[in-house]
Amino acid sequence: MNKPDISTVYNPKEVEEKWYQHWEENHFFHTEVDLSAKPFCIVMPPPNVTGQLHGGHALDNTLQDILTRFRRMQGCNTLWLPGTDHAGIATQAKVEEQLAQEGTTKHELGREKFLERVWAWKERYGGRITHQLRRLGASCDWERERFTMDEGCSSAVREVFIRLYEKGLIYRGNYITNWCPKCHTTISDIEVEHLDKPGHLYHLKYPAKDSADYLVVATTRPETMLGDVAVAVHPEDARYKHLVGKTVILPLVGREIPVIADEYVDPAFGTGALKITPAHDPNDFEVAQRHDLPSVQVIDKHGVMNETAGRYRGLDRWECRKKIVKDLDAQGYLIKIDDHDHAVGHCYRCNTVIEPMLSKQWFVRMRPLAEPAIKAAVDGSVKFIPERFTKIYLNWMENIRDWCISRQLWWGHRIPVWYCRACDELVASKTPVTVCPKCGGTQLEQDPDVLDTWFSSALWPFSTLGWPSETAELKHFYPTSVLVTGRDIIFFWVARMIFSGLEFMEEVPFREVFIHGLVLDALGRKMSKSLGNGIDPIDLIESHGADSLRFMLVTGNTPGNDLRFHFERLDGARNFANKLWNASRFSLMNLSDYDPEKPVDSQDYSLADRWMISRYQATVKSVTKNLEAYELGEAARSLYEFIWGEFCDWYLELIKPRVYGKEGEKARHTAQRVLASVLKGTLELLHPFMPFITEEIWQHLPHDGQTVMHAAWPVYKEDLIDPEAEKRMEILMEVTKEIRRIRSEMNVPPSKQAEAILLVEDEEVREILTGGISYIENLARCSSQTVSQLKDDLGQAVHAVTHGVEVYVPLKGLIDIDKEIARLEKELKSVKQDLAKVRGKLNNSGYLAKAPAEVIEKDRGKEAELAAKEKALAERISVLK
Repeated sequence: MNKPDISTVYNPKEVEEKWYQHWEENHFFHTEVDLSAKPFCIVMPPPNVTGQLHGGHALDNTLQDILTRFRRMQGCNTLWLPGTDHAGIATQAKVEEQLAQEGTTKHELGREKFLERVWAWKERYGGRITHQLRRLGASCDWERERFTMDEGCSSAVREVFIRLYEKGLIYRGNYITNWCPKCHTTISDIEVEHLDKPGHLYHLKYPAKDSADYLVVATTRPETMLGDVAVAVHPEDARYKHLVGKTVILPLVGREIPVIADEYVDPAFGTGALKITPAHDPNDFEVAQRHDLPSVQVIDKHGVMNETAGRYRGLDRWECRKKIVKDLDAQGYLIKIDDHDHAVGHCYRCNTVIEPMLSKQWFVRMRPLAEPAIKAAVDGSVKFIPERFTKIYLNWMENIRDWCISRQLWWGHRIPVWYCRACDELVASKTPVTVCPKCGGTQLEQDPDVLDTWFSSALWPFSTLGWPSETAELKHFYPTSVLVTGRDIIFFWVARMIFSGLEFMEEVPFREVFIHGLVLDALGRKMSKSLGNGIDPIDLIESHGADSLRFMLVTGNTPGNDLRFHFERLDGARNFANKLWNASRFSLMNLSDYDPEKPVDSQDYSLADRWMISRYQATVKSVTKNLEAYELGEAARSLYEFIWGEFCDWYLELIKPRVYGKEGEKARHTAQRVLASVLKGTLELLHPFMPFITEEIWQHLPHDGQTVMHAAWPVYKEDLIDPEAEKRMEILMEVTKEIRRIRSEMNVPPSKQAEAILLVEDEEVREILTGGISYIENLARCSSQTVSQLKDDLGQAVHAVTHGVEVYVPLKGLIDIDKEIARLEKELKSVKQDLAKVRGKLNNSGYLAKAPAEVIEKDRGKEAELAAKEKALAERISVLK
């Protein structure tokens, strides 16, 4: 080897830009079908084309990249297929905002010109998030990048729509849907965020016709009463049996409405009498269907009361509520108002309160599609990791409703249905229809609506591989190996992909679903703009490097559980990268004359060598096993402990006398062999987690191939596990640590050599200590002797016990004991003062009531730290006295 050309300080930005460009220019991420190799395929959950990288994206794509790099190094025919989603509502909103700034609207432009503007916006801004994913180190096959509205995916969407329509699984009908008055489109049930909001429960009097009797109805939405068509009670509710079949008078309106009995009503909620408003409540709609009741719509698509609302016409729904409550009170119909917190549906895009509304829409009939998807999870065809998410998936699938797939937008896959204006014929077709097949007319119009964005992304695992064409990629890589996704989109996406794959490919779309949690702030809150607690991964990459961010995201992370973001953990990951860099730099400096071709006899391995080789093999086994089990956090922890705690802190120190040539050339070359092979293998194990720094260092070591990402994954060799060497080194290391601890606690200057007396009765342990005494003396800066009994009075000495070894360190000549006691007592006094101040704050109820939670939590941590320090100082003073 030549002298290493490696900088003294690790510069992540310089290294990351250089290597990513090198990887991409050399097509190292690209995959062609190789029938001789086992396929491994991941399709990237497509981020919105409007999006920019956030904490969830960073975690999700880091996990995918780790698995991809791992399987690539194992020799699999590996494809990580990237792409973006057209994000119908979000993208259209972005362009409409631009138009508003220009003083125009989409309607003034017209549909065709508007879509040209959207495509132009996509071409200009749509690559932002894919560029950011490159900064993260994502090793996707960018040459195969897809877009949900590219021609291939669009063809698949039309094919699916027509097939489902022809099977009777897509239909058009009047049904209650979730309407967003701001986005002016329907959204599906699972796109509604239910947020707990303070509200009121209004108790209203509904008089019985021709009677002094009346019903009291409790409602949270009095403005919808204008559309009431009945009052429902439970069939077994004795309070109201005499009124069932009779009619009541709708207050303010004067319309007669029937009293009906239905088991949907909960007698224990409110008054047990429920107003039925089919046009503005999904449950009421179903009750009305069972009782053949009409629907009366009183709120329009802008959230404003319509002409049916009579004198309230033109009022915003919230203004109408105030006016109606005032009028009900004035006319004696308002009995009382209770405070009532309840879940209110909000649009997940714009946070506007959803208005349930009756409208004509396109739906997918879900029950026939859900049944095989349920079976696939029950029989293990699809395995959820962690397993507990199977129950969540099954619960949703077993209670699934028909899926509203039409959206009142212009950007998206337009519904492939045409209407004949001459004879009202409806024609579904994969290609444009210009002549009516029924009447021969040519006046046809395509349905103006587009399909729900999730309709196209439900086909992602097979449409991206070329379906409906039978491509080589589709045959080889489908079903894909694993889906990596957050716990928040099991229903949005995972379930839809499963039933779509089973319907059109007759096979599940992936064998396993690896679910991860959300990235939360340090207090466990979801990150959001309103809270101002979000993180920008690109900023973190700029300040700490992509490798540090990736390693922080995965360490301490367990499948399915949320991850709290702490800057201290990110700093710790950066420290780990610097530790690895400095250790590697030391290694490379001492490998400059290393000849890998020169043979080494394993009989020449020292105890430290045999221990290091054994610990490295144990790490290979642990990392590989945990990666295969999707315990990526555990795999990272194994690597961290091995690299920092064993390789850097111990092995490099243990071999310094040999690599410095103090024990001869043969010993030096043997140490170099172990050092080079273990460092190279360790970098290969770490590469999936920290791809940039490992590539940079690996390139300076003896290696085969152009890149570490194509190196063979290290293989566990059981015959190299050496329990005896590990046992011996553990004893030597523990004794060394005790001597070091004593030196540190007694404030012994590093320049002074201590004396250590090791009292041990066990002959085997004594033999181990005698054989490894040079390790102890070098690493603990001491002269030592092993004895079976104490012969002399040691005077003032600090004592410790480990592994049956009594360690004595005489203090005479090492420190000025009186001076040290005085120093410790002064420090103890200061610590006690600080502790009293912190406890004073924490015992102050006023402070606890006003201070932010994160400040209080910080103070509690400080209290625990100071209390521990107080105890340790008192113990040291006691020993010295």
